[in-house]
Amino acid sequence: MKNISIGDAELEIMKVIWKAKKPVTSLDIGKEVEDKGWKKTTIATFLTRLAEKGAIAGEKRGKLYYYTPLISQREYRRSQTKNLIYSLYNGSVRDFAVSFFEEQKLSDDDIKELKAIFEDKEV
Repeated sequence: MKNISIGDAELEIMKVIWKAKKPVTSLDIGKEVEDKGWKKTTIATFLTRLAEKGAIAGEKRGKLYYYTPLISQREYRRSQTKNLIYSLYNGSVRDFAVSFFEEQKLSDDDIKELKAIFEDKEV
């Protein structure tokens, strides 16, 4: 997957598109982000940027454009996690994990689930 840099506001737009699981219009997106107070032109700008970055595709149907993601939420999360580990922990997953677990209060269920994940990864 290519590394696509998405800003915080653009990510809010992507979350709406991912959640929809079908092509959406800027009007659909506007309804979902009403609480942000963004104008139609602001949303249009974000959509243009996301299309230029290769994160979404827009298809004109009649008078409206319908937007679909070109990257999945999972792919994006993986990419961002790799970037975070590389930039903050010099690529060390171990150092990242130690830092993360030292800061978190994990429930017994969380610990069991994590142990199961690690056991599945053992070779």
